[in-house]
Amino acid sequence: MEATNGNTGRQPAPKTVILTPVKDAERYLDRYVGNIEALDYPRESLSIGFLESDSRDQTLATLHRLVPRLEERCCRVTVVKRNFGLTLPTSVPRWTPSLQIMRRSVLAKARNHMLFRALHDEDWVLWLDVDVLSYPRDLIHRLLAFNRDILHPHCVLEPGGKTFDRNGWADHGHKLLENFRGKGEPVALDAVGASVLLVRADRHRDGLIFPPFPYGRASTAMRPSHPVWEAGEIESEGFGLLALDMGYQCWGLADLEVVHAPE
Repeated sequence: MEATNGNTGRQPAPKTVILTPVKDAERYLDRYVGNIEALDYPRESLSIGFLESDSRDQTLATLHRLVPRLEERCCRVTVVKRNFGLTLPTSVPRWTPSLQIMRRSVLAKARNHMLFRALHDEDWVLWLDVDVLSYPRDLIHRLLAFNRDILHPHCVLEPGGKTFDRNGWADHGHKLLENFRGKGEPVALDAVGASVLLVRADRHRDGLIFPPFPYGRASTAMRPSHPVWEAGEIESEGFGLLALDMGYQCWGLADLEVVHAPE
């Protein structure tokens, strides 16, 4: 008898790879893996990839300990080790403005390295940060149902709360997903956050990456005066501007919430 993935008469689920950068993430990994195990998505269509860099805790050892559980849940698990030499001072928050270009540039490089190592023949890439604490079990199905090239849900600290991932915006940064609640349908965005971000894999193959440098200074969608990078946007915001330049619209779902750990 042919396997049907519980969907009698339906086509197999699109192949999806979940990609997660990790650094000093030991405390989040057990919950992260538990959430992956609970996903309502067929094992044969699900892969997962990690890139660990510059951790000062036991992130890599913990990840290797959890790999057997992930191999039970996913058809392929990729773990990449790549240090970038970035060590932030512990005395200041990571969002301190003076650190942003350096920190976000390294994060963009980590995402790109992981993408090139872990993307095989998948149809979709789901970027999922390790410190996203909860999301619907059917998250992938719900995102795929809209069939948009680039789509992310609403990342908050508590259900119904203000937008946490403020890298996803419209109207030159004046509107966040919290401003679009009640729409039901995806809303057009100029930039995206990558806490949870679904991307059609062929868009990455077309050359859509996370710029590790300020990009898009000439873009009409760019924020007109940003205190950190006036020469353009970087990492996920730069991704959004690059997508627009390549002819791909970014979208956000204000009413589909995922909960992020407090910083």
